[in-house]
Amino acid sequence: MADLSDGQFQEAADRYAAAAFDLALEGNALAALEKDVNTLAEALRVSPELRAVAASPLIGAQGKVEALLAVAAKLGVSPLGRKVLGVIAQNGRTAALPAFVKAVKARIAAHRGARQGEIGSAAPLDAEQLQTIVTGLSRALGADVEPVTKVDPSLIGGFIARAGSRQFDASIKTKLESLKLALKPA
Repeated sequence: MADLSDGQFQEAADRYAAAAFDLALEGNALAALEKDVNTLAEALRVSPELRAVAASPLIGAQGKVEALLAVAAKLGVSPLGRKVLGVIAQNGRTAALPAFVKAVKARIAAHRGARQGEIGSAAPLDAEQLQTIVTGLSRALGADVEPVTKVDPSLIGGFIARAGSRQFDASIKTKLESLKLALKPA
């Protein structure tokens, strides 16, 4: 999912996320929307083919609509989720899907009174490690944190957690870079 530049598509993603969230809230379907974006996030994470279809300028809007709706149906995405995906594809904004997923998750977390936190680690975290980090983040921010995790082997070890404008860096990569600067001759 990190293949696509989320920042480049943030404005469009935010508009679609706001519309999807409002529709889900009005239709009492927030749980279904949350399940849909989690399913979509996982599909984008594990399927390079799906990421390629979403990002390809060579596939027309109708082709993307058909492909995404077929995938969504196969994954059990709700009617609202399929409708939103269809509109995103029809309007040529499929490259914004990763940013859309993050934006919807952030809106749902805020609706619950929580904040979304991104936790990157060198290797997958087990449940206990994740809970320890989330508890520390929640305490530091003074709000519940709903984690979004990703694996970044370049960190070597440890983790980097971001929530809003705050970042907590406990990665070995950063510690090695700091040590390198400290040992650099003046």
